[in-house]
Amino acid sequence: MATNVSNLKVLKKLWEWAKKKLTKGEIKEKVLFDTDEEGRNIWHLAPAGGNLEKLRNVWEWAKQNLTTEEVKNILLVSTDNEGMAAWHWAAQRGNLDVLQKVWEWANENLTREEINNKLLLSTDNERMTAWHKAARWGKLDVLQEVWEWANENLTREEINNKFLLSTDNEGRTAWHWAALHDNLDVLQKVWEWANVKLTREEINNKLLLSTDNKRMTAWQWAAQWGNLDEFQEVWEWANENLTREETNNKLLLSTDNEGMTAWHWVARWINLDVLLYVDRSEVSNCCMLIGVRSVIYGT
Repeated sequence: MATNVSNLKVLKKLWEWAKKKLTKGEIKEKVLFDTDEEGRNIWHLAPAGGNLEKLRNVWEWAKQNLTTEEVKNILLVSTDNEGMAAWHWAAQRGNLDVLQKVWEWANENLTREEINNKLLLSTDNERMTAWHKAARWGKLDVLQEVWEWANENLTREEINNKFLLSTDNEGRTAWHWAALHDNLDVLQKVWEWANVKLTREEINNKLLLSTDNKRMTAWQWAAQWGNLDEFQEVWEWANENLTREETNNKLLLSTDNEGMTAWHWVARWINLDVLLYVDRSEVSNCCMLIGVRSVIYGT
């Protein structure tokens, strides 16, 4: 199987031959600009593959053959058919060194407004920023880096509304995705930042009790997939911040679009460790209300 090193050598050899055989116009249109069926040019594909040296080479070739405007629009901020720029791909794949280099080049070539709107706040077709991509796929180092850049460049309102509280096409925040995908370190970091940036009311209503398009909270997602660590953590935070009535009615007994509570999902998928955790808590009687004990314990 070819390695990144051998692939890089092939890429350089292709470029060498292209310069000998093609006109500058052909190099621009057929090599640098040309996209595959998913709308990706070689600039998009390099960060998606996580190879920084390939990206450096493409960048240098582009700088030699394109205008400043073309470098900005075709490389730095151009998107594929999924609405993803190289910036999004690097974040989703967790390629921090690639992301840092794109950020460096962006700061050299874009205005502050362009950096904010076309990188930090830009969303793909799923309405997800690079920060949300990192949260969804558990890329904590990328999540932290983008957060720092956001705090250096965006207003508090933008950070709150476009990062912490913004939802994608499925109605999910970074908070939901961390719980759903079993990324405890990401969930804890989002909680830490939320407590710095948001009001108590926002934390309660837009994180702890917020539901996605399926009418499921982060806690319910953790229960459904048996993510015990996230399930326990959110439960503890909920008990510290919500009233008993809110905890009971909007977590323990709340139903999703299918009429399923967390208890139903746990019973359905046999996530016994999740059920046992709540069954030991002060509200174990809620289990009896919907008959889950009979499902699990045979009583």
